Amino acid sequence: MSEEILINVTPLETRVALIENGLLQEIFIERHHKASHVGDIYLGKVVRVMPGMEAAFVDIGLERAAFIHNADVARISAEGLEVGQEESTATNLLREGQMLVVQVAKDPIGSKGARLTTHLTLPSRNLVFLPRSVHLGISQRLENELERERLLGLAQDCLRQESLEGKAGLIIRTAAEGAEQRELIEDIRFLKRVWAAVARRIAKSDGIRVLYRDIPLYMRAMRDLLTPQIEKIRVDSASTFAEIVQFTQDFMPEFSNSVELYSGERPIFDLYGIEDEIDKALGRQVKLKSGGDLIIDQTEAMTTIDVNTGAYLGSRNHAETILKTNLEAATAIARQLRVRNLGGIIILDFIDMADPEHQRQVLRTLSKALEKDHAKTMISGLSELGLVEMTRKRTRESLEQMLCSQCQTCQGRGRQKTAETICYEIFREIMRVARVYENDTLLVVASQQVVDRLLDEDSSTLADLEELVGKTIRFEVEPIYNQEQYDVVLF
Repeated sequence: MSEEILINVTPLETRVALIENGLLQEIFIERHHKASHVGDIYLGKVVRVMPGMEAAFVDIGLERAAFIHNADVARISAEGLEVGQEESTATNLLREGQMLVVQVAKDPIGSKGARLTTHLTLPSRNLVFLPRSVHLGISQRLENELERERLLGLAQDCLRQESLEGKAGLIIRTAAEGAEQRELIEDIRFLKRVWAAVARRIAKSDGIRVLYRDIPLYMRAMRDLLTPQIEKIRVDSASTFAEIVQFTQDFMPEFSNSVELYSGERPIFDLYGIEDEIDKALGRQVKLKSGGDLIIDQTEAMTTIDVNTGAYLGSRNHAETILKTNLEAATAIARQLRVRNLGGIIILDFIDMADPEHQRQVLRTLSKALEKDHAKTMISGLSELGLVEMTRKRTRESLEQMLCSQCQTCQGRGRQKTAETICYEIFREIMRVARVYENDTLLVVASQQVVDRLLDEDSSTLADLEELVGKTIRFEVEPIYNQEQYDVVLF
């Protein structure tokens, strides 16, 4: 399985695409005026404690106050380590006006502020450093038990060698598979220096400020996305290329020869039709090769995905046709979740299957396809209504939230009233105005579609209305009005 990373850097934004067998699997976009805050550490000020919500709001200098829940607040000992949790932690430990060191766990999304935690972490290529915890953990994605034991033993030795045993903790990342002790020691020493710098800033600060910012998107891609399956990293910016080459030489020399400066005449994202894929990912419908389709609807509460057979009739019996469509849909859904970065609660409505074995096959296929997802996912079984409920961890805005705004015509409904409906609304408004004012003439200002209908299909109704109210009704087209806008004014 061949994979590539494409990095497109412009003065306005950075975009990173993960390609697998020629298909877009994930797209990351960071606009320089609106960079992600996930991983950033702040000294914030508690502005409101909410005992009833078991939470607090903290000002960290962003547009909206950020939110921290009880479970994300830890008591810190005199040694600077987290100690056992208590009930109503936020209520007991926080007070309005208090300064608090926090880390952004989720970016602001929609009308919600950022989500914070006091459980600080500093990631590197192989490790996540826990400066306030003595926990030693390992990624669940590392399934080989012997490798897990080896890495845990190495990490314990490294903590002891760096005099950190009982003073800090580590989580071993999936990328550490096969790593040697020397590589882990290098990561720990680097992270120690980073934390020492953060600790100095904490000691010197008394107001709201940034204490630590995570590295830029293209460097995070190098840190988090590089796996042995990556064959090429193509970059279209000379300065970014130089940074990435230096990074790989310092930390991942095995990838140094994989980094390539792209200087072709076509834009780098045109190589695999990425722009078209992004446009498709903003639509509701996803066509399947078999002729079926997915209908994806994203709301604030949840995302629903409906599977349809569409034009696919199949060559065997009805149950086999449904199974084939659902299996293809399961793989496509896993990819769409990554490309669109859909998070939170997701409801999957597969085509009804009577055979329990077919149901198990579809769930296994979905689980297998989701194993490649970098975000944490959890799947329930098939419900009594034939639905699959799942969650996917959400830390940043979805592709739609990042690239789109609410439609000014329909106000986000995805629908607009028909010209016929607006005509009837105008008739009712004319009746109301006619009862109140004595003018002999009324002027209706509306869009071209509405005026055309009033003068054509509804002309006889209009004549009856003029006779009923005893007034002349004139019309004027306003080009800037959308179909739902109109005015009835005295003339």
